[in-house]
Amino acid sequence: MERVLALGQDMALLWTRYAPLYLSGVVNTLLLAVAATVLGCLIGLACGLLNTIPIHPQDRLPRRVLLRLLRAVIRIYVEVFRGTPMVLQAVFIYYGLPFFTNEQVMFRGNGGLWLAAIIVVSINTGAYMAETVRGGILSIDPGQTEGAKAIGMTHVQTMTSVILPQAFRNILPQVGNNFIIHIKDTS
Repeated sequence: MERVLALGQDMALLWTRYAPLYLSGVVNTLLLAVAATVLGCLIGLACGLLNTIPIHPQDRLPRRVLLRLLRAVIRIYVEVFRGTPMVLQAVFIYYGLPFFTNEQVMFRGNGGLWLAAIIVVSINTGAYMAETVRGGILSIDPGQTEGAKAIGMTHVQTMTSVILPQAFRNILPQVGNNFIIHIKDTS
């Protein structure tokens, strides 16, 4: 019983001494997780949408080449950032990127640390969200797209008015999962 009381007193002493630091850590973790999730969702939405633009044989050659090149770049981005640990990405961006760009003071100071952290977590989230958005769009019945085209909608109108509102329902749970993962990863 005395040991339990002593442990309780030790915990109370630690809490009174370090409570501001604990609370600061919680706030910083939540801020980083929210900012990175929002930015990562925007990156993922852009990559997912670009990845689902149809390529038709009757399209002009420059358009077909550009879309195929974009898809290849997005595919490489997704595979690299989903296939490597976030810690490795953080080390490369914080230490390697300034070295390769000859900007030795790129991430120095507290603001630079925050910038590097937001960049790392955002591009990592963007890679996961790109696949989530692509999967959400592809999960919608192709008849929806055919119906929209039958009434004369363009691709952009079809995506914004028909496909994305339905796909959002399928995408939203993964956004929540990514936010929870970021709280754990950024702490």
